[in-house]
Amino acid sequence: MSDQTMPFQLTILGTSSALPTSNRYPTAQVLNVLGRFFLIDCGEGTQTQMRKFKIGFSKIDHIFITHLHGDHIFGLIGLISTMILLGRDKDLHIYSYSELQKYISAQLSFIYPGEIPFKIAYHPLNYKREQLIYEDKKVSVYSFPLTHRVPTCGFRFEEKSGLPNLIPEKIKEYNIPIRERQRIKEGGDFLTNEGFVIPHSELTTHRFKSRSFAFCSDTRFDESYIESVRNVDLLYHEATFAHDNQELAHSTFHSTGKDAATIALKAQVGKLLIGHFSARYKDNLPILKEAQEIFPETKAISEGDVIQVEKKKS
Repeated sequence: MSDQTMPFQLTILGTSSALPTSNRYPTAQVLNVLGRFFLIDCGEGTQTQMRKFKIGFSKIDHIFITHLHGDHIFGLIGLISTMILLGRDKDLHIYSYSELQKYISAQLSFIYPGEIPFKIAYHPLNYKREQLIYEDKKVSVYSFPLTHRVPTCGFRFEEKSGLPNLIPEKIKEYNIPIRERQRIKEGGDFLTNEGFVIPHSELTTHRFKSRSFAFCSDTRFDESYIESVRNVDLLYHEATFAHDNQELAHSTFHSTGKDAATIALKAQVGKLLIGHFSARYKDNLPILKEAQEIFPETKAISEGDVIQVEKKKS
């Protein structure tokens, strides 16, 4: 399967804030980037939702935790326990505030007094500046600080574009031999028989634009992180309250629908997803409507939603 047909796909597992409801689970999302599965936050019931929406536990090698409030971490110990029972033997990587290791280790020591069959690698986050925290051949992941009552980070996932394509007309114009073409794709220039240097940028083009997703967890409205989410194709931003509860949102370090939409507008993102709704709202329509007044391309997420970011030609 080519990268052009492989997914950049987000599955929503939980949309509630601190209190789960009868039909809304706490925060958890799974992002599939070209067959790499990343779990973002792990609220209570995450593994149940993964079962329901057919996301295999063995596919999750990297877990990104925004902060250490319960509605974002209470599902972790259950998920790890299930991985142990299923015989997992490959490393599990967790990116979070450094204190999470104490929380997980203490619980595991009671439940599994001996060694567990796989290594948990903890990667502490930086809460003062943006940071590259994971990278492979297909994707880069960055963390960036948010404004909440405890140290909190957002995450940005960027698909790598891969090698560019040679422009057929340029191959013919400069009579570029086959032996030179891979080197040019990898960034090299071309030297003609007459001694002229033809730059790489003139000879190549990316057929498709890279795709991107940013996750803004619990945060008070703050324009400091706009640059970290600028121009992403898809932005998730918490919208715990409607704007008539703006003072409550501010005092609890949360955002309203208008706050989320304002960030999306200023950052010029492609599409906005809002969630982390307070249990006081039986219907999230008021939050959605106020967000759409500012940023029409807004969707209020629900459990089980699957959002696909399509490839776009350069």
